[in-house]
Amino acid sequence: MEESIRILPFSEVTKFHGHVCPGTAIGYRAAEIAIKELGSDRAIDEEFLAIVENDSCSVDAIQVVTGCTMGKGNLIFKDHGKNVYSFVNRKTGDTLRLSLKMSIDEMDPEFAEIREKAFSGSASEEEKSKFEEKKDKASFDILDMPDEELFKIEHVKIEIPEEARIFQSVKCAKCGEMVAEHRARVENGSIVCIPCFNDYSRT
Repeated sequence: MEESIRILPFSEVTKFHGHVCPGTAIGYRAAEIAIKELGSDRAIDEEFLAIVENDSCSVDAIQVVTGCTMGKGNLIFKDHGKNVYSFVNRKTGDTLRLSLKMSIDEMDPEFAEIREKAFSGSASEEEKSKFEEKKDKASFDILDMPDEELFKIEHVKIEIPEEARIFQSVKCAKCGEMVAEHRARVENGSIVCIPCFNDYSRT
């Protein structure tokens, strides 16, 4: 890793996300490993790209640490429900794929048990407090785990998505709301948004 590369502390993730949890710890570690392995600073524009395959707490951490966001177009979400994270350094063309080796339940069965109790609505104040303690411990244990124990780490070749483009907005002929041109649909010769088109398709 180059001397100039600085990785934000986990406290910045917690400040953004609102609390400490195993999910943000996983995302933080993924982002940290990617930045080190690919030698990239936190993204200012689209020079660094993240492709995430879930919409869990981990993604908040990845946004904070890597600077990859949906608004900039360098955070791509694939709804696969998998703890898999891929990263691309556009300057070098290097890519990295990380897949979580164990679930939280496998890492800490006791935490999984008390979490179920806490979420059931029947937990006592003592059990709720115990859950918070275990949650924090599980999170910080993840932060301390060796890279290769936490993730399967692969330098892989992927088709690198093109940089984000700015599209014009057009007005939906049905609801009158603005919609990005590339997301619009044509219905009976009129331009409509996806929700209005889906309503038509279901009739």
